[in-house]
Amino acid sequence: MNQSLMRQTAMLLNDLLKFESPADAKLGEFFRQHRELGTKDRAWVAETAYGVLRRYRYLREVSVSEPDEQEDTRKLIIAWLLKVEGKSIRDLDEMLDERQKEWAVTIKAKNSEGFAPAVLADVRDWFWQKLVEQYGETEAMTICRSMFEQASLDLRVNTIKASREEVLARMLAENTVKDNVITPTPYSPVGIRMGSRLNIGKHILFTEGKIEVQDEGSQLLSYLVAPKRGQMVADLCAGAGGKTLALGALMKNTGRLYAFDVSEKRLNNLGQRLKRSGLSNLQAQLINNENDLKLKRLNGKFDRVLVDAPCSGLGTLRRNPDLKWRQAEEDVAELNVKQTNILARAAKLCKAGGRVVYATCSLLREENEAIAEAFLAAHPDFKLIPANEVLAQQNIAMDTGDYLKLLPHLHGTDGFFAAVFEKV
Repeated sequence: MNQSLMRQTAMLLNDLLKFESPADAKLGEFFRQHRELGTKDRAWVAETAYGVLRRYRYLREVSVSEPDEQEDTRKLIIAWLLKVEGKSIRDLDEMLDERQKEWAVTIKAKNSEGFAPAVLADVRDWFWQKLVEQYGETEAMTICRSMFEQASLDLRVNTIKASREEVLARMLAENTVKDNVITPTPYSPVGIRMGSRLNIGKHILFTEGKIEVQDEGSQLLSYLVAPKRGQMVADLCAGAGGKTLALGALMKNTGRLYAFDVSEKRLNNLGQRLKRSGLSNLQAQLINNENDLKLKRLNGKFDRVLVDAPCSGLGTLRRNPDLKWRQAEEDVAELNVKQTNILARAAKLCKAGGRVVYATCSLLREENEAIAEAFLAAHPDFKLIPANEVLAQQNIAMDTGDYLKLLPHLHGTDGFFAAVFEKV
């Protein structure tokens, strides 16, 4: 820590706190503009900036003297170091000038007594109210606090090219990072969890396509789809294809797997991952929307359709803390329309006896159970298949009831929801 790093991190935060685009994209752009920063400096800048984003509302509350006081990102950084990281003013002596030391004394003395629960939970009021209505205040606070933690690094072993045992043995043999605990993931049969967020992108197991970075919750969705060898399967909102590739591996590179998306850029990213994966049964197709004619000719053809629907992403706040400040209540209402329409379109693609799996990485009932219940009401030719039964058939010891509902503090994954519908 020094004054130069403090100044550069404050500049980055000035940009991030406009909330105009995703924080990870802004961070990448910042590092491209500051190539002089070494590995340790980059790590400090990233950790500090994301730390402030995770605790932004609380830090703003303890760092301002008046409600209308103009925000100063240097104060937010000092507040994060003192109030969240537990540093002492003496620890910060070399990086603070005299004025900043006065700020530090004021911040250190401020306590959180009387702060509103939404401030302590570090979320917007509307999101807090919805969580309390859905989970009760105690669990809502636990959920929010679990999002203060940085997510672990989860890897999915590509079973087309390697086994989990082989990859795990190599990772353990190479592990030289103190306190980096490497273990099999508790639920996914092909997952490995690493305690430290290492740069895995240049590791030979990654470049050879033997591993992919994928949260365990996301891995479990592919087991919920449960594709079989030789089947025809669609990933209707494939994005960069993490779940599509997992489905391809479960299909043992047989059958036909379609990856549809409206973004050419995302599908191009899938193309690069596909080359590493060794899969040859996957076709990526760009579509304009859910009513694209390319989909119409495939009506009634699929055994499995995955709808990883566009959503608020509010289950991924450990990785994307900026989302809780960028998302508004009106955005969720707009997403509900898209989710309903895409799920209805997926139903048309499904053959009799086939299944549609609807999934989000949201914690909100409006995006999850409410969409599933409305779908069943509007589509009497579909029935709900309990998620716990599907996972039990895959020998996965997880029971969250009829729906898959993952929470960070209970399962160590991002927040996920999924429902399985079968066409009768």
